[in-house]
Amino acid sequence: MALGLLWLGLVLLGVLQTQAQDSTPTLIPAPPLRRVPLQPDFQNFQGKWYILGLAGNEFNKEKHRQFKIYATTYELNDDNSYNVTSTLAWNQTCDHWLRIFIPTSRRGQYTLGNIERYTGIQRYVLRVAATDYIQFAMLFFKKIYRNQEYFKITLYGRTKELTPKLKENFISFAKSLGLTDHHIIFPIRIDQCMDK
Repeated sequence: MALGLLWLGLVLLGVLQTQAQDSTPTLIPAPPLRRVPLQPDFQNFQGKWYILGLAGNEFNKEKHRQFKIYATTYELNDDNSYNVTSTLAWNQTCDHWLRIFIPTSRRGQYTLGNIERYTGIQRYVLRVAATDYIQFAMLFFKKIYRNQEYFKITLYGRTKELTPKLKENFISFAKSLGLTDHHIIFPIRIDQCMDK
């Protein structure tokens, strides 16, 4: 009888362990920062950008197919940090989300300020991979959240228009970092909240 209970307990433990492993998504590993380009001779850029493309190891084309375009504004502070405000349509209202990014010793690379306010985030890096300052920018974000590495690439545009060439370049860049078409999304264009 005791041996039967022991076997039953071991079987249940094995089932629970398998279920726990199955519920944890397998993520594409985040590339080391040395593999991510950094805009040469980065100059400070400010103003409003529209998010035209997103790619990352958390994104899923099916799950995020209804993702809507949103706007992000960069304001340079006297200490060369940025106040970064994102404005998005959420539940019939315009939601605003403010973060501060602090410069590092590498021009064009920043870390999240006041990181202790964000429960579970151990590290968060923003890197300007490419920009012409006028029409587009591609930014790389990498965070460590509860000991798991996540990364994303964001395609910014000064207008809500996505040209075929810009789309092609963004897809190539995302794939060069190990992502697939499955991990690349292009948000739905909307006007709500975008001009506020």
